[in-house]
Amino acid sequence: MFAGFDFDVIARSWVYLFQVGMLFTLELTVFAMLGGVVLGTLLALGRLSSIRVLALLASGYVNLMRAVPLVLVIFWFYFLVPYIGAWVIGSPEPVKVGAFWSALITFILFQAAYYCEIMRGGIQSVARGQMLAAQALGMGYWQVMGHVVLPQAFRNMLPVLLTQTIVLFQDVSLVYVLSVADFVGAASKVAQRDGRLVEMYLFVAVVYFVLCSALSWLVRRLQRKVAIIR
Repeated sequence: MFAGFDFDVIARSWVYLFQVGMLFTLELTVFAMLGGVVLGTLLALGRLSSIRVLALLASGYVNLMRAVPLVLVIFWFYFLVPYIGAWVIGSPEPVKVGAFWSALITFILFQAAYYCEIMRGGIQSVARGQMLAAQALGMGYWQVMGHVVLPQAFRNMLPVLLTQTIVLFQDVSLVYVLSVADFVGAASKVAQRDGRLVEMYLFVAVVYFVLCSALSWLVRRLQRKVAIIR
């Protein structure tokens, strides 16, 4: 079955695949995760806010992002961000943002909707009595959130947050449609150059399977430890 395969193409290109492609994928995943968690936490606070307009705006944003395919959002922001940037700074010409920043902004804004729902569940999992006790001690709203609620919410939701980050790691491969040299994009360039599409895409599938399986196993172990602590 594998008699006609040329696995030497992998040996010849693995340095490029990992030093360029995988490094780009990991950088985009980490920065998008950090930005998504921060924005998602703010959205979660907005959805739980007693200010009805703020809650409606946050809910509308989350529902919109969760109802639109990610690949469409990538295209929208790739073509729109330069014009939005030009409008913000008052430039007559579109701002040269670049594929990386367009992709990063896209993933932060898109993933924030999913992190928002995770954080909202984490915040609601904290007993209301703790919030009332903190307020009785004279703490303000942001003090209660920063010192009492959010630390517990992050601990409770850490396994789910990491699981969503694994999904984000897989979704980053969609920047391939922008001709960006992520791991899939780098493998595609090598495959087209050497005419070895099957070998390269099979290698990419194996790498993603091994990494995501290992990360999922670590998340399950962390989930058991968090359950013991609770």
